[in-house]
Amino acid sequence: MLTKRIIPCLDIKDGRTVKGINFESIRDAGDPVELAMLYSQQGADELVFLDITATVEKRKTLVELVKRIAANINIPFTVGGGISSVDDVTVLLQNGADKISVNTAAYKNPELIKDLANVFGSQCVVLAIDTKKEADGEWYVYLHGGRTKTATKTTDWAKQAVDAGAGEILLTSMNNDGTKNGFALDITAALSGSLRVPVIASGGAGTCAHFKEVFETAHADAALAASIFHYKEIEIPALKQYLFQQKIPVRL
Repeated sequence: MLTKRIIPCLDIKDGRTVKGINFESIRDAGDPVELAMLYSQQGADELVFLDITATVEKRKTLVELVKRIAANINIPFTVGGGISSVDDVTVLLQNGADKISVNTAAYKNPELIKDLANVFGSQCVVLAIDTKKEADGEWYVYLHGGRTKTATKTTDWAKQAVDAGAGEILLTSMNNDGTKNGFALDITAALSGSLRVPVIASGGAGTCAHFKEVFETAHADAALAASIFHYKEIEIPALKQYLFQQKIPVRL
């Protein structure tokens, strides 16, 4: 059986790790290189680095910082933010990224997913989806770091992206983000049950039980969290020990 992955996320703004609630009220969470080293040592399965303002500020992701982090960790490293071409990905992979995450640029130009998958392989291409449940009960895709609503349903976009070559979906619920009330189980389960690629659940982790729930109930392949790790509310070794005791397959 494949082990379930625990993935800390570094949201980067102005070279620092930050964290917000529902994509707003951003506050500082520490030095990204130090945090990355800590998570690597603690047994995190992967690390995700998202330059959260690169797209809005119309610039490329922070290559030097990516290089510094990659030099200090020995776990798979996914980098996202401001990626819109094969050249962008080449530079990041040359500087230590293992996988890349695309979001807004892929939505605006779905051919980008196909191009990246053809050049680097599907296993390298993670599609990040920021999603929000609206009054009609449907989950919709949002762009530009959660600033721009689209009329596209999340399930439709995820399927289209996987068909185009995305090898993994990073699903972040804006409703749950930073609330610590638990992951969005319904939309996570909908994608996990209908897609042939792994789904990473993101947004809402507050307790060890929330991780158990998203693995057991929503069948996520991995669970991503930020503030509970950054502020040491939950330590990764303790979380994995808990999951192991709950009969959930994890790498100890």
